[in-house]
Amino acid sequence: MQGLSGTYAFNNVDLQLPPSEGKWVERTSYGVDGNAHTIYSQFRNFEMSWDLISTTDAKQIIDVYNSFGTTGTVVSCLPKWGDVDFTFYNYSGTTIFEPTFYAYFQGYPQTAKLVIVNAKTN
Repeated sequence: MQGLSGTYAFNNVDLQLPPSEGKWVERTSYGVDGNAHTIYSQFRNFEMSWDLISTTDAKQIIDVYNSFGTTGTVVSCLPKWGDVDFTFYNYSGTTIFEPTFYAYFQGYPQTAKLVIVNAKTN
């Protein structure tokens, strides 16, 4: 399933504030097989970060984690891996790490991060 360009979402609920940066994280290598090919995990991780975020937007991220992060899976709408266009794709069966927030600046959290794991991209 493909979403509209620029729509980061979880279970069809758009994020109020898109991340400042989103990136696919390099997969873990588990060594080399007998044919000299690298063995990778079949799943990828996606990391989202915000430079400065309001407490309302931070609460939405925390609520996503509290709703799905500890008990189940979520459909994550993320930029499609390996696509040349900035189109989005729904990855089902993903899980979410607890969001992290660093120092506050003028009452706003800065450098918030959210990691989505278990995205099957191929």
